[in-house]
Amino acid sequence: MDSSVDVKNGVRERDEEAAESLDFIRSAVAEDNASGRFGGRVQTRFPPEPNGYLHIGHVKAIAIDFGVAEDFGGICNLRFDDTNPEKEEQEYVDGQIADMKWLGFEPANIYYASDYFDQLYEWAVELISQGKAYVDDLSAEEMREYRGTLTEPGRNSPYRDRSVEENLDLFARMKAGEFPDGSRVLRAKIDMSSGNLNLRDPAMYRIRHAEHQRTGNKWCIYPMYDWAHGQSDSIEGVTHSLCSLEYEDHRPLYDWYLEQLGVYHPRQIEFARLFITHTLLSKRVLIRLVNDGLVSGWDDPRMPTVVGMRRRGVPAAAIREFVDRAGVSKTNSTADIALLDFYIRQELNRTAPRVMGVLDPIKVVITNYPAGQVEWLEAINNPEDESAGTRQVPFSDELFIDRDDFQEVPHRKFFRLAPGQEVRLRYGYFITCTDVVKNESGEIVELHCTYDPETKGGYAPDGRRVKGTIHWLSAAHALDVEVRMYDRLFAAEDPGSYDDFSQALNPNSLEILPAAKVEPSLTSAEQGTVYQFERKGYFCVDSKDSRPGAPIFNQTIGLRDSWAKIQGKG
Repeated sequence: MDSSVDVKNGVRERDEEAAESLDFIRSAVAEDNASGRFGGRVQTRFPPEPNGYLHIGHVKAIAIDFGVAEDFGGICNLRFDDTNPEKEEQEYVDGQIADMKWLGFEPANIYYASDYFDQLYEWAVELISQGKAYVDDLSAEEMREYRGTLTEPGRNSPYRDRSVEENLDLFARMKAGEFPDGSRVLRAKIDMSSGNLNLRDPAMYRIRHAEHQRTGNKWCIYPMYDWAHGQSDSIEGVTHSLCSLEYEDHRPLYDWYLEQLGVYHPRQIEFARLFITHTLLSKRVLIRLVNDGLVSGWDDPRMPTVVGMRRRGVPAAAIREFVDRAGVSKTNSTADIALLDFYIRQELNRTAPRVMGVLDPIKVVITNYPAGQVEWLEAINNPEDESAGTRQVPFSDELFIDRDDFQEVPHRKFFRLAPGQEVRLRYGYFITCTDVVKNESGEIVELHCTYDPETKGGYAPDGRRVKGTIHWLSAAHALDVEVRMYDRLFAAEDPGSYDDFSQALNPNSLEILPAAKVEPSLTSAEQGTVYQFERKGYFCVDSKDSRPGAPIFNQTIGLRDSWAKIQGKG
């Protein structure tokens, strides 16, 4: 949206063309502001549960929550839905806050559902007193049986008609810790024959004797999400409660609770979630990937988590651009992961400094270059950014090149180094291979070449041209590093279609190259910095395992979409 338009009476003035471009959420907010609903005020919230790290699907919700508030001159808060102490940890709270800040989203305030436990309890007592909630002794299995199906109405619990006095007494005793886990729940008394299963006497509180990361052992009953959600929105003064599409069927319950209590009533609006090819975003799947050791942790660079993508070197700007381009819709659809790759490459091409790195080195000896001599050649740091300047790279008589830049018997369209074939060294000279040295097993261990001293900088004074240019490193100066080559975690385009998602895992999603080499300037490379290894791709200094003087590089992405070629798209 155009952030330069004025705000007047809580409504941004837009021309007709801009108004027509509004998505359905912003159109609804604009209508509310025009009618004076909420006094022209706009306040949203992002309400994650702190039971894991944020993933790219959360980023879409964050972008919508913050974007809508910003477009209408409002605010967006962060509220942790910390109502399930058995699965939540402070680590996740801290991690989610850090991820949001890294993405560039700064909440106006940070709240917790646990801030409202006392008020939620008092409101529950109020509904009991009105005869609109009751304590049920049915087991979880029995409740499912009594609930009915989509085609059959449910049945009333035999405990549904307890007196208000008995329900108040039992609920107080639940709070006091007299009953074991799962023995009783507090349920709203709505309609067991409703066509909406969410209105068939939903649970409001369950018993859990578990220590909470913020409230300790004060509580042994905890509110269900549907009970805590709307009331938390009401307490905070949220105007527009933006939720993913699966909560559309929960909206009547959201409204019912607020109407029965007679408190401030926000408006809930639902939008489609983000689905991506070759990716699963289910929290259940991500937890299993971590717990089963299928990845190294939540921050594994193959994970679709924000912390994992950050460790891989994915720029925050690329993630934001991707989710923005995915749009706001009421219909679920799947975005091609190649679109995310495009925005990653686009951003890194603009910002990443260039260096030379050799992933699978083979030595090249330049036989006519003065032994022991070292000269420093000028190299461009980023051709997309003149202000990035240049650097000096050492050149000597012994070099390393990548093994796949040489073929002893070259095929017809191979224009790199081969016996008798001349190539250009990036920033350096023309060289010609004169001899191939092999070990007893017949493996090539060294190449002998000659260089043309008149071609410094990569141009011949006689005007002759070469078709191939390769990168290189001075052997005496190269820094030994480990490089981790990451590919997509799931080989299947739709891993969710498998009975067991582990069957769709890509067995080649990680390859470790222990003997790679890079320019000596990277000895002090800072963790998290992304470089373009010329002709190879983008690589990030690992933020976890790197050590001073011994950086480890994670492949962020290749220079081209290799998957498109594999699938016949390139």
